[in-house]
Amino acid sequence: MTRPERPESRSQIFQQEYTEEFVDRWDELIDWDSRRASEGGFFQRLLADYGVHSVLDIACGTGFHTITLSQSGFDVIGSDGSARMVAKSRENAQRLGLEAIPFVEAEWSKLDRAFPEGGQFDAVICLGNAFTHLFEEHERTHLLAQVYSLLRSGGIAVIDQRNYDTMLDRGFSSKHAFYYLGETVNVRPTSITQDAVEISYEYNDGETHYLTLFPLRQEYLTGLLRQAGFDEVVRFGDFEGNYEHYAPDFIVQVARKP
Repeated sequence: MTRPERPESRSQIFQQEYTEEFVDRWDELIDWDSRRASEGGFFQRLLADYGVHSVLDIACGTGFHTITLSQSGFDVIGSDGSARMVAKSRENAQRLGLEAIPFVEAEWSKLDRAFPEGGQFDAVICLGNAFTHLFEEHERTHLLAQVYSLLRSGGIAVIDQRNYDTMLDRGFSSKHAFYYLGETVNVRPTSITQDAVEISYEYNDGETHYLTLFPLRQEYLTGLLRQAGFDEVVRFGDFEGNYEHYAPDFIVQVARKP
């Protein structure tokens, strides 16, 4: 597949990269049943431990977490900056008989317009390595300020990412055991620099798609969360609280608003 033409802002390239063809095959990449098994109820337990009821999923993709958390009894709204992803989320919810779940198209920089009432959620989640679509620090700080304002006191932000520390310092490796579990897709980086990582998604039938992402280091994101006003940040590696820095494939950070 030909790579999409680059927009002026690298943080907007995802809108070109998530083509209709790629979105239609995104669930094949995730494999919902395998993903649910790999998580083992991690996010459900995490939210329950913090007394969460209302959740905003700000990068809902095709709706996996919005839908599975709703099925677990949480009050969830899904949003995404890609109209194609929002449409696919609604399609998945309808397929599962969950048409009442609200999905909203909302760009990163305009969450306050889509959800103008501040302090209305117990948790705001940004999963699936989505935060690394933002390439500029001012965009990341602006988004975290919006997330902070949307949370009630004591609410939490939950953000995950690939373990880019390992990728940058030791090269790419993957246990293929946690996030992208589809057996018909080969996921690998085609380019790794300090400024950008391009990842290819090669399907068995030859169709290939690409995503361009910012290699966010663990400590850097923790610092941004504290700078945004969160007073407690906890990290998990591949859903485990105690981990060796370079060992996990994925990192989850949980930040609490005072």
